[in-house]
Amino acid sequence: MESDDAIRRLSALAQDSRLAVFRLLVKAGPDGLAAGDIARALDIPANTLSAQLLVLSNARLTRARRDGRSIIYAADFAAMSELLVYLTEDCCGGRPEVCGPLAAAASNCCTPKKEARHEASARPRRR
Repeated sequence: MESDDAIRRLSALAQDSRLAVFRLLVKAGPDGLAAGDIARALDIPANTLSAQLLVLSNARLTRARRDGRSIIYAADFAAMSELLVYLTEDCCGGRPEVCGPLAAAASNCCTPKKEARHEASARPRRR
């Protein structure tokens, strides 16, 4: 990742509403949320949300797709991962304890919950 891209992405997140929108989209997962749902969840006027989503999109942190009359926005997880790797790729400096909390947080957030694993194993398999 180029430093210009990292700066653009960090700048996009350096505002309360945009950070809240991005965090909500991360929680929503790859399916994303309709713009109206985002506005209601965060109590942001539609025109303000539109501007915030444009900034996030220009920073390549979100993607949009049309679903009928709705526009569905989702976090771009590849771009987010790229930014996180860029920020932390040299963090340890030979001292793994420095990045230990980050590694633990990443492994906790990315591990499926017990119910999700159980539900997945309970589903019939296709042959």
